[in-house]
Amino acid sequence: MKSYTINAPQQIDATIELPASKSISNRALIIYALSHGGILPKNLSDCDDTEVIIAALKNSPDIIDIKAAGTAMRFMTAFLSSTLGSHTITGTERMQHRPIKILVDALKSLGANISYIKEDGFPPLHITGKQLTGGHLQIPGNISSQYISALLMIGPILKQGLELELSGEIVSRPYINMTLKIMAYFGAEAQWESENIIKVSPKPYINKAYLVENDWSGSSYWYEIMALCKDDQAKIHLTGLFRNSLQGDSVIQDIFAKLGVRTVFEESSTDATTTVTLTKTPYHLESFTYDFTKCPDLAQTVVVTCCELGIKFHFTGLASLKIKETDRIEALKIELRKLGFILHDEHDDTLIWNGDRCEASMAPIDTYEDHRMAMAFAPTCFVHKNLLMNNPQVVSKSYPHFWDDLRQANFLIKQN
Repeated sequence: MKSYTINAPQQIDATIELPASKSISNRALIIYALSHGGILPKNLSDCDDTEVIIAALKNSPDIIDIKAAGTAMRFMTAFLSSTLGSHTITGTERMQHRPIKILVDALKSLGANISYIKEDGFPPLHITGKQLTGGHLQIPGNISSQYISALLMIGPILKQGLELELSGEIVSRPYINMTLKIMAYFGAEAQWESENIIKVSPKPYINKAYLVENDWSGSSYWYEIMALCKDDQAKIHLTGLFRNSLQGDSVIQDIFAKLGVRTVFEESSTDATTTVTLTKTPYHLESFTYDFTKCPDLAQTVVVTCCELGIKFHFTGLASLKIKETDRIEALKIELRKLGFILHDEHDDTLIWNGDRCEASMAPIDTYEDHRMAMAFAPTCFVHKNLLMNNPQVVSKSYPHFWDDLRQANFLIKQN
């Protein structure tokens, strides 16, 4: 088992080329394939999640192994159901215990031919693709936005298009809107008809050039680094971000403004990529309440940061964390206890720290096959010298060069 010992630099002045957004890359790739190829999107993410989609679309094997890529499982299930061919789609042991029944039932109601190979409700799946009828479909609005996006993206190639009604609370509207905007760029007619109904016309995609912006989710770890570092003159320059981003996680700049990090955009004459500079700024926050419903991927970063800054918190909107790469709520409780923090959870969607402390064991941080656990805990080396971390290579899922970027910023990282 690989492990790292991580130590922080005394000063930071770094320029970091963030990875491309995997959320946008994966959507653009599916739409590229549904538009029958042509111009491949530029600046695609080089992470595991995107590479398994590229391999599946390029090679179209009988058995498609998407490994630990949840996005790929959801998007490819809808794609394979609506395009000709017969395939089995599978993944890691953890992936085979991540639920997919809601998406499968929705696709079956549209006419899809899908069967479970092992346990009902979970991958692996056998899919025989065909043109689907489409029409009206109702699903809960509080499910993963990836289910909703998977259905929306195949809408333009359905015979009757798709009218998708989302019942109850809609929890990931920014990701849904991201999908709709990318679809519209490629010529689809897809928009909200009302507060809870999205209509997609049966109008084919038009393939054209597309530039993927860099990843605001990946920037969050550099915000955490800025918040936790001791250098009042620190500067971090993050390239390739969009000021008017499609990504809901761009809200990270507003969250960390409360935690002592200032964001400055370099002026740009076009509505394209620019450089963001992070610096330290005074803050006076003693407790923090926030609803992460619209940005659950930022939760781990903010939870760890607040603990290390001594800021009590009451965070809600975390239900989806239970079914990510790991149960992220439980993982945060276990790993932060190693650093001396006692967290409490409620209702499967709330995480609380009221200031309770315990003696820190400083046992190695475990990463649970979860890229965001590794990246959220790495900056704690500013507070805890010689931080030990097991299985640090999991960052390849979304940010393969994360450790190289830390070294570039003068972090000392030793492989044990």
